[in-house]
Amino acid sequence: MAEDEAAGHGEHLSAEDYAAEAMAADMDPWIVFDARKTPRAEFSSWLESNRPSQVSRCGVGGPVGWIAVRGPQYWKDAGDVEGLQDSWETLQESGRSVSFHTIRELALNHSVLYGKWLMHLDTGFKVDRAWESIARAALDGKIDSAKVSPVSPSSDCRHVICVYNQNFTDEEQEEQVDAVIRAAGVKCVLYYKPDVYSYLGIYRNNRWKICPTIYESMFDLESVPRRSHIINKVTSQELT
Repeated sequence: MAEDEAAGHGEHLSAEDYAAEAMAADMDPWIVFDARKTPRAEFSSWLESNRPSQVSRCGVGGPVGWIAVRGPQYWKDAGDVEGLQDSWETLQESGRSVSFHTIRELALNHSVLYGKWLMHLDTGFKVDRAWESIARAALDGKIDSAKVSPVSPSSDCRHVICVYNQNFTDEEQEEQVDAVIRAAGVKCVLYYKPDVYSYLGIYRNNRWKICPTIYESMFDLESVPRRSHIINKVTSQELT
């Protein structure tokens, strides 16, 4: 599983271990349905053939990094990642303190702004059902793109689903994507991670002691109407 927030590893791994695992998954072949290129009529059969609970990370046909759906308006510009990483090295050599705010400044300077909501689900019916709903939301253009991890022996039969948006500094975007996920029937806790953290190796147990997620969404089943409570983990304030 390529996101450190995915439960199952325990606390003994280092940030460098998580980063290496993430890179390995990203570099291995993906199973992708691209709504810009593939007829919509083929989606249901594709989805049935690639249920996350049935696709192995280390299958007979070779490794699978992710299963992903890209929506009809998908267009991802990762930004100047190389420049970001160079600036990160310069920052560390300068001796300046490292915090969310300094990393946010680097991300803005290099236009590395994508981020994703993460959710963790047990393998089997639960993850297959959640993934189907979220994948269909991507197919319908309600979200930009989404991906799910296949079954991995190192993750205690847990999966992570990632749902992307274009700008982690835009709280309205985070709220909108959260609403789509909740409308898809997902009620579990969600965590939000900027892509800039992944590019800079900021995972759980990192040496800067930075929390690798910046928002947490709890779904309130008792509120009328039902809604999420989203907490900014940097400021400890709830989004309105």
